[in-house]
Amino acid sequence: MSDHTSEAPRPADAPEPPEPPGQAVTPEWPAQSKAPRPEPGDIVPEPPKVPLYAQQGGHQQPADPWRQSSPQASTLSTLRPAAPASIGGATLCCVIVTAILSGLLLGDGLGLNALIVAVPATLGAFFAARTAGRRLRPWTAFWAVGGLALLAVPALRDAGWPVFLAIVSSVALGSLALHGSRSWLGVFLASLGLFSAIADGLAWGVRGVRARMKGSRGRLGAVLRSVAVAVVLLIVFGALFASADAAFADVLGSLMPDVSVSGSPWRFLLFLTGLVGALAAAYAAAAPVRWDGITVRRGEPRGRLEWALPLVVLNLLFAVFIAVQLTVLLGGYDKVMAETDLSYSAYARQGFWQLLWATLLTLLVIALALRWAPRGRGGDRTLVRTVLGVLCLLTLTVVASALRRMDLYVDAYGLTRLRISVAAVELWLGVVLVLIMAAGVFGARLLPRAVAASAAVGVLAFGLASPDGLIAEQNVQRYRDDHSIDIDYLRGLSADAVPALDTLPEPLRSCALRDIERSLRSDDVPWYATSWGESRARDILRKRSPQDAARSCVSSSRTGVGDSDRDGDQSDPYDPY
Repeated sequence: MSDHTSEAPRPADAPEPPEPPGQAVTPEWPAQSKAPRPEPGDIVPEPPKVPLYAQQGGHQQPADPWRQSSPQASTLSTLRPAAPASIGGATLCCVIVTAILSGLLLGDGLGLNALIVAVPATLGAFFAARTAGRRLRPWTAFWAVGGLALLAVPALRDAGWPVFLAIVSSVALGSLALHGSRSWLGVFLASLGLFSAIADGLAWGVRGVRARMKGSRGRLGAVLRSVAVAVVLLIVFGALFASADAAFADVLGSLMPDVSVSGSPWRFLLFLTGLVGALAAAYAAAAPVRWDGITVRRGEPRGRLEWALPLVVLNLLFAVFIAVQLTVLLGGYDKVMAETDLSYSAYARQGFWQLLWATLLTLLVIALALRWAPRGRGGDRTLVRTVLGVLCLLTLTVVASALRRMDLYVDAYGLTRLRISVAAVELWLGVVLVLIMAAGVFGARLLPRAVAASAAVGVLAFGLASPDGLIAEQNVQRYRDDHSIDIDYLRGLSADAVPALDTLPEPLRSCALRDIERSLRSDDVPWYATSWGESRARDILRKRSPQDAARSCVSSSRTGVGDSDRDGDQSDPYDPY
């Protein structure tokens, strides 16, 4: 039997009953302990001292001084929303169509097919965003339309370098449309954020397909069988009609892609690329990463004197340089060349790159100055706007001087791809300076997105302007003005230069167009991979094919009045600038 009698349970908040007077108080002893209960009068040992962390938490462990905290993990976890619902049927169909078109069309080159492939991928992202409850905002629509508009460059131009810029910019704008950021760091990371959704998008698509196969009850199999039967019927009857009529065979051959066994691995890789890319875009549209959550702390504001004095000195230096440039413009270049012993082209070449770097460094100085600018009072904001506004205005004059020097150099030696590219970059930097000045007046809330939009518009305008065509037109016009022409350089241009080179007299025309004509003759590409510039060049060369003028081409690679007749400075054909 037990020595203890049962008693009614006592509430936890009830007070302890008082001990009888004259009776020693014995400490509580654990019931599960096997040690004998101490008798009254025995010496009871003190209970062991419990550490403070054990008294407070019960199960907490002592802090490890060598363990480093990872605040970045918690920051990134707040940027990622919850996983979206299962992929919808419309989104899945658009992803499959994008993958099939990528495998069938993109293997023959780039042209209108880039835009054809991008349309179903865009629709898939739109359906995924609508299913997730996202609304179409104005900036999202602007980025999406701009990304699709950039894909018009491969459809219009044959030159590879503006096409590459347009494709990269289109992917960046599409990623920016999916994430919708507005800060400087957010806009930069959002333009690359599509790649962060590749793994999640692929897993999301696999889960959606599994769920649909389990709940389809044969409907998915019926759809696949119907598609297979339709494809077989098209192949059989299309082959019969093509063998019955040669005209129909030509039309069918021009419309259908040429799928060969040798190119199957490459087309399968393009199929996977289209599949993964479309899934990543749809997943990013349904669960975008909020890159604006990553913030950069502003620097500690400096005092007015410490902040403004270096910038005022820099403004004075810019003002002195601009005063000298105005003197040159008023006094003429002949006076400057006589005083400095520089030739016409050397004076133009000497300063362009320095002025380009000066523009870039000025933008860096403005960014750092805004980080440590004094703020808090109205006078501080006025000082910042005044000093930086004057610096931007003076830098715009430097941009104009750099463009003028490039114009002089092009007038002396002709236009090349490098020269037109760096001139376009310098012009865009001037646009950025204008946007910064506008932000100082109207506020900087839209400045990051405005700079990104200006870059996209610049790439689109650069591609639509046909830089190879402009290079050919400028060099042909110089030849008409009794200057030399570099046929060796012009024959390396793309088919976009054919309309301008076709106006040269013989044998220069045949020498300039011979390599382009051979390239177009060897490239038998379908309609969807042919640009408008290439198609126009084929029509021109079909009417008047280049003649065989091998011996005359050797003697006329550089013909006309040489550069030495202009300013006494012999041109260097290997000058990369």
